[in-house]
Amino acid sequence: MKSVSKHLQLLRPTWSYFFSSLASPSNEPASRLLNLCYQRDLPRAMSLLDGMEKRGIRADAITYSELIKCCLAHQAVTQGRRIHHHIFSTGYPPQTFVINTLLNMYVKFNLLEEAHTLFDEMPERNVVSWTTMISAYSNAKLNYRAMRLLVFMFREGVMPNMFTFSSVLRACERMCHLKQLHSCILKVGLESDVFVRSALIDVYSKLGELMEALNVFREMVTADSVVWSSIIGAFAQHSDGDEALYLYKSMRRVGFLADQSTLTSVLRACTSLSLLELGRQVHVHVLKFDQDLILSNALLDMYCKCGSLEDAKFIFNRMAKKDVISWSTMIAGLAQNGLSMEALNLFEFMKVQGPKPNYITILGVLFACSHAGLVNEGWNYFQSMKNIYGIDPGREHYGCMLDLLGRAGKLDDMVKLIHKMNCKPDVVTWRTLLDACRAHQNVDLATYAAKEILKLDSQDTGAYVLLSNIYANSKRWNDVAEVRRAMRVKGIRKEPGCSWIEVNKKIHAFILGDKSHPQIAEINGQLNQFISKLTGAGYVPDTNFVLQDLEGEQREDSLRHHSEKLAIVFGIMSFPREKTIRIWKNLKICGDCHIFAKLIAKLEQRYIVIRDPIRYHHFRDGVCSCGDYW
Repeated sequence: MKSVSKHLQLLRPTWSYFFSSLASPSNEPASRLLNLCYQRDLPRAMSLLDGMEKRGIRADAITYSELIKCCLAHQAVTQGRRIHHHIFSTGYPPQTFVINTLLNMYVKFNLLEEAHTLFDEMPERNVVSWTTMISAYSNAKLNYRAMRLLVFMFREGVMPNMFTFSSVLRACERMCHLKQLHSCILKVGLESDVFVRSALIDVYSKLGELMEALNVFREMVTADSVVWSSIIGAFAQHSDGDEALYLYKSMRRVGFLADQSTLTSVLRACTSLSLLELGRQVHVHVLKFDQDLILSNALLDMYCKCGSLEDAKFIFNRMAKKDVISWSTMIAGLAQNGLSMEALNLFEFMKVQGPKPNYITILGVLFACSHAGLVNEGWNYFQSMKNIYGIDPGREHYGCMLDLLGRAGKLDDMVKLIHKMNCKPDVVTWRTLLDACRAHQNVDLATYAAKEILKLDSQDTGAYVLLSNIYANSKRWNDVAEVRRAMRVKGIRKEPGCSWIEVNKKIHAFILGDKSHPQIAEINGQLNQFISKLTGAGYVPDTNFVLQDLEGEQREDSLRHHSEKLAIVFGIMSFPREKTIRIWKNLKICGDCHIFAKLIAKLEQRYIVIRDPIRYHHFRDGVCSCGDYW
C-alpha cells in the first residue's frame, strides 16, 4: 500500500498539470467548439474556428473529426474545404483518422477527384483509407478504378478487410477477376463473413453464374438472414421463381424471419410465376413492415401482373407515400388489364398530384392508347415526351406506337415511323409490322417484313410462323408448304400453344392434341356439351383461325380442342361458381377462343381471367375487358 501511495504522490503533479490545462483559457475555445459540433451549430462553430486560427489555438483530432461530421450533416461543402485548409495549415501533421474523416466527407459530397487528390497526399494510408476510396469508386460505377486501387493496396502491403472485399466485389465485371478475388478471400479466411458471402453471391448472380452463387451459399451453414436474402434475390432477379420460392421455404423452415429485401424478392418470384394465392400469403408477412415504399411497390406490381386489380387498387389507394414507380406500375397495370381509360385518367391525375412522369410512365400510357385504339391521343402523348418531359423516346415507345398504328390498320404510317426511328429497327420492330400485316391481310408487306427479320436472325421462329399464318389466311397453301419446308430444313419448330391453370396448388397444363391429362376424356366430354349449348345459342366457330388446309367439319373440329378451351372447362369443373378461373397462355389468345370464353362466361355465370404474353383478358357477363380490341 505504501508503495502505491508513493507512486500516486509522484504522479500527482502530472495529473494536476493535465486537469489545469483542460481548464486553462487556451483550451476553452476548443472545448466550446466541440460542444457546438455536438449541437450541430455549424455557423457558430465556423466563427469560433476563425477566432481560434487568429489566436493560434489548435483543437484536438476528435474535435476536428466532429466538425467535419457537422459539415456533412449540413451538406456544407465550402465549410468542409475551409476545415481541410485549416487542418493542414497549422504546421502539425494531422492524424490519419482525421484525414480519413475528410476523405469520407469528399466521397459523401461526390467530389471523387478531390478525395483522390487528398488520398494521394496522405503520408500514411491504412485499410480505412483504401476501403473508403475503393467503395467510392465502386458505388460510382467507376469499376476499373476500384479494381486498380485494390492492386495498389496489395502492393503497399495493406491487407483488405471484409468491407474492402464486399466493396470491390461489386465492381467486378469479369469472371476471371471474380475468380481471383474469390481465391484471395479464401486465402485470408474471410469467406465466412456475412457481407463478403453476400457480395460474392450477388456478383456471381450478376454475371449469370447462378450455380456458382448457389455453391457459395451452400459451402457452409448459413447463420445469417443477409446471405439467405442474397441467394433468394439472385434467383428471383433471374426469373427463376421456382428456385427462389424453394429457398424461401427452406429459410423459413430453419427458423429465419424474412426482412424487407427477402420479401421483395419473394414477391418478384410470385409475379414472374403469376402465383396470386402465394402472393397473398406473402402479403400477410408484409403487413408488419407497414408503409414500406419498396415493399408496397412490389405488392402493387404483383397484384397488377397477376390480374387482381381490386387488390392492386386497394394497395395503391392506401399508400401513404407514392413515388414515380408506384404511379407508373398502377398505370401500366390498368392498361395491361384492359382498363385503358382508367389508366389515362390516372396519368392526368398524376400530372397534377404526383411526381414527374418518367420513361416507364410514358411507356404505360402509350400501351394504354395502343390497346384501346386511341391513335390521336397516342400521337399527342408520344410527341409530348420530349417537348414537355424531356424524355427521348426509346425502342419500347416506338414499339407501342407501331403497335397502335398496326391495330388501326395504318400500315403505311408504320413503315414511315420505322424509317424515322432514332434507333435501328430490331427483330421485335419488324415482327410488329408483320403481325399487323397478318391482321389486315397485307401479304406483300408481310413478305417484306419477314425478310427484314430473317436478315437479322435467320433462325427466328416467329417470322416463319407468322408468314405461314398469313399465307394460310389467304388460302395460299403452296406458299404455306414452302415456308414449312424451309422450317424443316433449318430445324425450326413452331412452339405449341399451351394453357395452364392452378388447382389445389398443382399446375395443370393443356396442349392441343395432348391426351396425357388424367381427366382428359371427362374434359372433352364436358367441352362438347358446352359447345352444343353455345351453338344452340348462336355460337359459330370462327374458322379464320384455322391455319391448315382443311375443309368443312375438319376446320371446326381443329378449333374445338384448343388449349384455352380445355383449361377453361377444367376450371369450371374444378372451382365453385364464385371462384375466379385464372388461366395463363404462352401464345396470344386466338379469336375463336376469345369468342368462346365470352359466351361460356355468360352461360355459366363465371368470371374468367386469361393472361397471354401481352395482356390480361377479363371475361364476365359475355364481355371482355379488352373490348374485343387486342
